[in-house]
Amino acid sequence: MRVFVAGGAGMLGRRLVPRLVARGHEVTATTTGAGKVGLLERLGARAVVMDGLDAMSVGEAVGTARPDVIVHQMTAISGKPDIRHMDRWFAVTNRLRTEGTDHLLAAAEATGVAHVVAQSYGGWNGIQEGGWIKTEDEPTDPMTGTAAEPVMTAIRHVEESVTKAGGVALRYGAFYGDGALDSQLALLRKRQLPLVGRGTGYCSWIHLDDAASATVLALEQRATGVYDIVDDEPAPAAQWLPYLAECVDAKPPMRVPAWLARLLAGEVAVAMMTRGRGFSNAKAKRELGWELRYPSWREGFRNEEFSA
Repeated sequence: MRVFVAGGAGMLGRRLVPRLVARGHEVTATTTGAGKVGLLERLGARAVVMDGLDAMSVGEAVGTARPDVIVHQMTAISGKPDIRHMDRWFAVTNRLRTEGTDHLLAAAEATGVAHVVAQSYGGWNGIQEGGWIKTEDEPTDPMTGTAAEPVMTAIRHVEESVTKAGGVALRYGAFYGDGALDSQLALLRKRQLPLVGRGTGYCSWIHLDDAASATVLALEQRATGVYDIVDDEPAPAAQWLPYLAECVDAKPPMRVPAWLARLLAGEVAVAMMTRGRGFSNAKAKRELGWELRYPSWREGFRNEEFSA
């Protein structure tokens, strides 16, 4: 197939493109600047510079590639984590998930692309009611009135618009591998990433290699709807955060009460650490035949070569 990967130079894109090429697909991958054209070409793709927020740029890139499938991996998450001001930290990514998604879907319709695979998110943001582990039948939490509300609104837009068009939205868990946790690890080593309250909030993790393998399956099988792409062991912060610190030879994280964390880091940080809901991968394993290289973050963290 001819596959168009929007955001091919991103963390997941860099793992996805060579897998697609190895499986015989003809890949066109985009980047926002000429500086990463060489990287994409070395991965085996035809590289294109594209502005995902410019409808004309997207239309021209897709029209020239004439793909059979579009994979939407466009984000702009970088720099030091800023959970207190998540709306600002994710501002461009929110636009890529709303305006950028609309541009890709319009280009798909204009060129007759029948299938779109899009990146969504399913780490800690399951609806904060009922059990701790959520399925695709349950919504993500809107986080109304918090700095995360625009982020969740954008995620919902991706899922609703792509599935309405007959495509598939993949709720990836929290990424690790290939430097994905570098900024968090820097805080952890400085003991600036504490446990909040009793650390009861759940999170689902996924190694980038496993996320890429699931994406290939969803693409090749023309999957539709929503799939949770997470590992087998959603876990509370009280388990995974001290273990991650141990894996990188950092001191155990400090523990702060929820009221203090709310003052210092905002309501979203408290929600993540104390009320977060993880996700189940049962549907993806059952319907896609997906097998994970790292079924648990425990072995994944332990085997990862984290940068110092």
